[in-house]
Amino acid sequence: MDPALLREREAFKKKALATPTVEKKKKDESTFPKDDSKKKKPSSTLNTAPKLDATNYKTMTGSSSYRFGVLARIVRHMKARHQEGDDHPLTLDEILDETNQLDVGNKVKQWLQTEALENNPKIECLPDGKFIFKPVYKIKDKKSLLRLLKQHDLKGLGGILLEDVQESLPHCERALKHLSHEILYIARPTDKKKIMFYNDKTATLNVDDEFVKLWRATAVDAMDDAKIEEYLEKQGIKSMQDHGPRKAILPKRKKAAQRRRQFKKPRDNEHMAHVLETYEDNTLTEKGVTIKQ
Repeated sequence: MDPALLREREAFKKKALATPTVEKKKKDESTFPKDDSKKKKPSSTLNTAPKLDATNYKTMTGSSSYRFGVLARIVRHMKARHQEGDDHPLTLDEILDETNQLDVGNKVKQWLQTEALENNPKIECLPDGKFIFKPVYKIKDKKSLLRLLKQHDLKGLGGILLEDVQESLPHCERALKHLSHEILYIARPTDKKKIMFYNDKTATLNVDDEFVKLWRATAVDAMDDAKIEEYLEKQGIKSMQDHGPRKAILPKRKKAAQRRRQFKKPRDNEHMAHVLETYEDNTLTEKGVTIKQ
């Protein structure tokens, strides 16, 4: 063996013996109280919550957003089939079948049958338990639409919203195309929605173009009724006054004192007028008899 290696080995031993070492004592576990709460729980007690199943999500009744989603889909379908001309009523199962929602839970079905569909303003519940779409106006063709517009015009009820007619009338665009000469459209300035009016041709007047230009050139947006009336009076034009219905003026009742004053009391001894004739010098003359006092 190499003597150099032996010398290095002996030097390493001497160095190791000269270095002091400290031994670590083991803890006596018997001196400390045992804490059972720090023990690990068995793996069987962990993760006891039920796992969510993606297949059962649609049948969960706790989600209100899912309920109203089902209801909104039903209302849209009923509206679409009404606009296509299908006006026969359907049961709840038939509606769910047509909307591909047969996986709806029993609690959601009960809610739809007893609360949601019955209280919905767009759905009408029939006595036999079936449901049908409830439009704003009950019109089925162009004749009923024209009749409705005429009634509104005669009664002074104003116009009808175009979107309400589109919702109520099946095949609306076809009917409006045929009645294009009978209907007037005016856009509402607040929300730009179109209003429909009956085009009463008997009320049309031929106005001179000069008056039309003057009418359109006059701006009265910043003037109230008082200023317009003042301007017309300066131009020698009498403004129109309010000729609306007025209350009938009742005659004034006369006071009781006036009635008593006008009432003539009967004279004394009027029942003796056919007997008494004259009073002269304390002499009472009766017919055929003269009495002196």
